[in-house]
Amino acid sequence: MPLGQEPPQLLKPRLFYEGRKFNFEVNRLRLPNRAEGDWECIRHPGGALAVPVTAEGKLILLRQYRFAVQGRLLEFPAGTIEPNESAAETIRREIQEETGYAASTWRPLGNFALAPGYSDEMIYAFLATDLQPVESMPGDADEDIEVVVFTPDQFEKAILAGEAVDAKSIASFFLAKPFLDLPLP
Repeated sequence: MPLGQEPPQLLKPRLFYEGRKFNFEVNRLRLPNRAEGDWECIRHPGGALAVPVTAEGKLILLRQYRFAVQGRLLEFPAGTIEPNESAAETIRREIQEETGYAASTWRPLGNFALAPGYSDEMIYAFLATDLQPVESMPGDADEDIEVVVFTPDQFEKAILAGEAVDAKSIASFFLAKPFLDLPLP
């Protein structure tokens, strides 16, 4: 196997924090080039995200308060994948809790690493269409969310103007964009 192709050798695993949504570990590794060091990593079960599109072609988004950035971000509905739950099951539940809509048609848009420099979290993105209002499901008590509606052009302009939009929503918007230009049935 060529140098750099073999995986690093785990010398000493250390779990520093075990939380409700993620774990934090610092592991001592030996790289294939024989260098040793400590690498921090957030272990996360992954998340699922929906790009919800109304029959009129408008996007359903959220303005959500996020403690880590001390402010509100514009985001698509998303949630952490629970144990024994698929990404598709997660987002079907989350879209109803966070927006008050259910979707009849789902299209996988792909998945991507959210922050691979320090986390193994993967986001699974879906396009959600044929939306129907549903009776509001109880959301998480620790969330502060406002549902907002944008046209795709308005959202793209908000992104390009530097409005506070999270990275997973930006990436998912551009994954969905080729489908947003198509006429909806």
